[in-house]
Amino acid sequence: MSLDPYQIRKDFPILSRTLPNGKPLVYLDNGASSQKPQSVIDATNEYYSNYNANIHRGVYYLSQHATELFERTRIKTSHFFQAQCAKAIIFTRGTTDAINLVAQTWGRTNITEGDEIVLSVQEHHSNLVPWQMLALEKKAFLKFIPINEDTTYDLSNLNEIITKRTKLVAISQMSNVTGTIHDLTRIINRVRQVGAKVLIDGAQAACHMPIHLVDMDVDFYAFSGHKMLGPTGVGVLFGKEDILEAMPPWLGGGDMIESVELESSTYAALPAKLEAGTPNIAGVIGFSHALDYLQKVGMKNIKEHERMLTEYALERLNRIGGLHIYGTEDLDKRGGVVSFTMEGIHPHDVGSILDEEGVAIRVGHHCCQPLMKQLSIPGTCRASFYLYNTKEDVDALVHSIEKVKSIFGRVARK
Repeated sequence: MSLDPYQIRKDFPILSRTLPNGKPLVYLDNGASSQKPQSVIDATNEYYSNYNANIHRGVYYLSQHATELFERTRIKTSHFFQAQCAKAIIFTRGTTDAINLVAQTWGRTNITEGDEIVLSVQEHHSNLVPWQMLALEKKAFLKFIPINEDTTYDLSNLNEIITKRTKLVAISQMSNVTGTIHDLTRIINRVRQVGAKVLIDGAQAACHMPIHLVDMDVDFYAFSGHKMLGPTGVGVLFGKEDILEAMPPWLGGGDMIESVELESSTYAALPAKLEAGTPNIAGVIGFSHALDYLQKVGMKNIKEHERMLTEYALERLNRIGGLHIYGTEDLDKRGGVVSFTMEGIHPHDVGSILDEEGVAIRVGHHCCQPLMKQLSIPGTCRASFYLYNTKEDVDALVHSIEKVKSIFGRVARK
């Protein structure tokens, strides 16, 4: 059953707004953050209005009710992503926080001098800088999986890149720049051959397709709630239970302890051990409703809808002269992202003119400066789709790009 984006749009109040310049909003920056349905907005408001209290500590009704809803979200997240168990779900502030948690706990414990950490050349800075910092501290080495011309991973020399000295492979499942969806099977199989661990940056993939964590056989998987209809400030780290059990805490403080003496402490069981302090309670409860919404629509339906929009967008954009579109042409290996440059026009100028037309896209290096350097460009224009986008949104994008060409054509002729 296909989804109906026109019906879905009615659940997102921001999508019906008119911008200050009188233009209707065309939101195509879902790769950065998604919009929120009314049910998620209502859930966060209800928490603050009716049962605002800290969790895990109070014996009174408000605290108990908030705790129950918070922990229900953990169980729901585990089921949604086919995780090992609810204890394997650690709530964080986002993907960046989740990856840093692994680097600072598992990484500092297990990476030693001379070890190798394998990344790819197109990683988001969130899955690059933490490993740079750890490698510098531990005197370890970074190695990189290259990419093909179509931005898929080049696995021709995989056995030389992932070796017996490799301790961790940390890679993205879907590129935030090009939307390229990577087949991770060969990489994970090679990781198992050498006895290393694998972390998947799922920030872009988790919101757009079904994810079955046990079947994937990953050691760590990180993603953000705000990219999948949830509030900001909520992320998830999945880890295999035995690995998480062996990891020391990163942050010390309240709620992550079993007992505390003046000079020593013992730590709580999972997941509390890795969740120090008061979390984003309203955000996690709101994320529960985001999962409900996505479950109702169906992740397979979302993936197919985005494929249709991407195919339509590529067909229309390829008619415009002077555009260079990045990423694979194979729609089976591409998510709902179209990243492009316009000949002779800086991406920031493109984005500014599109904004005047009410079309919101992302321009720049997208926190992937090494990839931009490899592509020999300062940045791209990125349109990214989600379940509420329509062909009319794509038409508005195309019309605005044609206006950019018209404006710069007139400037060039003067």
